[in-house]
Amino acid sequence: MQVFDCSDEGQRKAGLDAATDAVGRGKLVVLPTDTLYGIGADAFNRDAVTALLAAKGRGRNMPVPVLVGSWRTLDGLAEQVTGHIRDLVRAFWPGGLTLVVNHAPSLRWDLGDARGTVAVRMPLHPVAIELLGRTGPMAVSSANISGRPPATSAIDAVAQLGGAAAVYLDGGTTPVGTASTIVDCTGPVPTVVREGAVDLAALRSVLPLVREPAAR
Repeated sequence: MQVFDCSDEGQRKAGLDAATDAVGRGKLVVLPTDTLYGIGADAFNRDAVTALLAAKGRGRNMPVPVLVGSWRTLDGLAEQVTGHIRDLVRAFWPGGLTLVVNHAPSLRWDLGDARGTVAVRMPLHPVAIELLGRTGPMAVSSANISGRPPATSAIDAVAQLGGAAAVYLDGGTTPVGTASTIVDCTGPVPTVVREGAVDLAALRSVLPLVREPAAR
């Protein structure tokens, strides 16, 4: 296990090199995002994703989301990028909004029991963006044991995950400290699945027809 302080330019470069190498070898890495710290793996490496779920103590019934380093990447992952999706991406990416879309049938990955969908986000954090630019899409979940508080610092993540991750990129305390909002865009009307960093009012200022969670 290696921990790199990304506030130091030399350590940041060394850390990004080490994280890129680890992801390429099917290992797990912990990275900062704008919302929370995440534990990530190559999205197309089934064994690595399985190891990620095991590290968190999480079942396949809770599929792993995917982080991307560019909004253009969504075109290659989604079966169809609708006008509603593009409006939300333009307004809130990079940032705290995760979009659930039907994934392209040609993709060969296994993120859990996702039933043909994938949850995608572009984070607003320079370290995350640089790593994703090197690795391509990563399967990333919050860097904590399932059921325990999410990590808002690298120290929190190390305390929970320890040697499960090969590399920890310490980017300081996460600026938002709240999980992303999730919007399901697989149907004709986008629907909020989880309220988080982006509130319903902000979503509706861009797309008035967004539905709030059914349980409300």
